[in-house]
Amino acid sequence: QVQLVESGGGLVQAGGSLRLSCAASGRSFSRYDMRWYRQAPGKERDFVAQISWGGGATPYADSVKGRFTISADNAKNTVYLQMNSLKPEDTAIYYCNAHRNPPAPSWVPSDYWGQGTQVTVSS
Repeated sequence: QVQLVESGGGLVQAGGSLRLSCAASGRSFSRYDMRWYRQAPGKERDFVAQISWGGGATPYADSVKGRFTISADNAKNTVYLQMNSLKPEDTAIYYCNAHRNPPAPSWVPSDYWGQGTQVTVSS
């Protein structure tokens, strides 16, 4: 079982910045890659960025490259998403996701989700 708690969302004007946090806990959470997703009203939940606790590549969605930065603080068991140069189209609920890699046995969940945090960017 992995528990994820997001925080840091809010209302910001276009061009502004926000920093989202995802605190992870539970059994063997370090086995999981950490991801941020977002879901705008009426749209599908989309991938934003990914990071591993041990470091390595950090892929991003094309729509956020150069503006968003994902990072992890192992001592605090927390993943961050620094969002700069925000645009109205970034408005969405942002979700933290823990994805086990390599995949867990079929009887063990391989994905856990936080409750989401609302980000609203005004023009």
